[in-house]
Amino acid sequence: MKEYRNVFAEVGISQEDIDKRLKEVINTFFFDEEDKVYHFDGDMGYLEDTGNHDARTEGMSYGMMMCLQLDMKEDFDRIWKWSKTNMFLTEGVNEGYFAWSCNVDGSKNSEGPAPDGEEFYAMALIFASHRWGDGEGIFNYSKEAKDILRACIHKGENGRAGHSMWNRDNHQILFVPGCPFTDPSYHLPHFYELFAENCYEEDKEFWLKAVKASRDYLAIACHKDTGMSAEYAEFDGTPVHTQFEWGRHDYFYSDAYRTVANIGLDYEWCKVDVGQRQAAEKLQYYFAVTRKDEEFMTYEIDGTLVDQPALHPVGLLATIAQGTLAIPEKLDGDNLSETAQIAKNWVLRFWNEPMRKGDRRYYDNCLYMFAFLALSGNYRIY
Repeated sequence: MKEYRNVFAEVGISQEDIDKRLKEVINTFFFDEEDKVYHFDGDMGYLEDTGNHDARTEGMSYGMMMCLQLDMKEDFDRIWKWSKTNMFLTEGVNEGYFAWSCNVDGSKNSEGPAPDGEEFYAMALIFASHRWGDGEGIFNYSKEAKDILRACIHKGENGRAGHSMWNRDNHQILFVPGCPFTDPSYHLPHFYELFAENCYEEDKEFWLKAVKASRDYLAIACHKDTGMSAEYAEFDGTPVHTQFEWGRHDYFYSDAYRTVANIGLDYEWCKVDVGQRQAAEKLQYYFAVTRKDEEFMTYEIDGTLVDQPALHPVGLLATIAQGTLAIPEKLDGDNLSETAQIAKNWVLRFWNEPMRKGDRRYYDNCLYMFAFLALSGNYRIY
């Protein structure tokens, strides 16, 4: 049976306190009337982006993964039913994908998908099949997952409408289907290893190649000195410097915070390092030493300061702390290396940070929940 690190215990926090705090985090995120982001809708449920007042596949699929990890099957099924009822696209160029944004009444804001939603939907469904067993219809979790994965890599082939979510030549995930660049925070090689074991047989080879492609990519997309990645990046790892109508995305900014968290979870699950692991050490060092005691801001990936406060500072703290999973040295010794001592300090800082309140709490608290699960040994493979 696989062992999972309990980093909170390593830094001296009692299991009783960890369990108590986890219950508080779950209640705040899902059920507290003032601070929750999860809402019932008849026999369904959705997570609201409280800053934009919509439901996004990012948050919906995150919510399913959280419910799976917490053995909250009823809520998992509620979120999945809302997703299939309101977000799933049954016709048009994006048939087989999910609309990335819907109003909370279920009406669509977009007919386009975002690949980070699809990959989390698929992984959550695979785990649900293993943990709870397959049901009927949309609750035949394993079939639903396989169909999502097939759409992600085969749309646009043999005259089929639309575009795939992965570049079929270099096996890298795309920012949106058909676009010529990627998003480093979308790269989840630890998911792709499991996709290869749980997809339709003809897709297995693709996912095995995607595992290697993504680990190799993360090693070059994270800056060699700071460990930062850009929100949007070229296939060679360099930031996309295009000025989009919705702004610049070559910064280390909101999306990009997830990259180090993903690197941490990948190392915890798979223990494979091709150079990507060092990004966690670099990022923790950068903010502990180079930017010591400074407010989190916006940065170019080489650390150049952009005069703009971080929109999601709690989320950034959570992901820096989760990156500790990529640092092999245990944090319970008396003579820690500098790297381990810095990591320990980040874990304790995160432990002492409350969940975010207010309109922008959704994204921060999603990253907070995942970091808490991961650092307590509760983000597991099923």
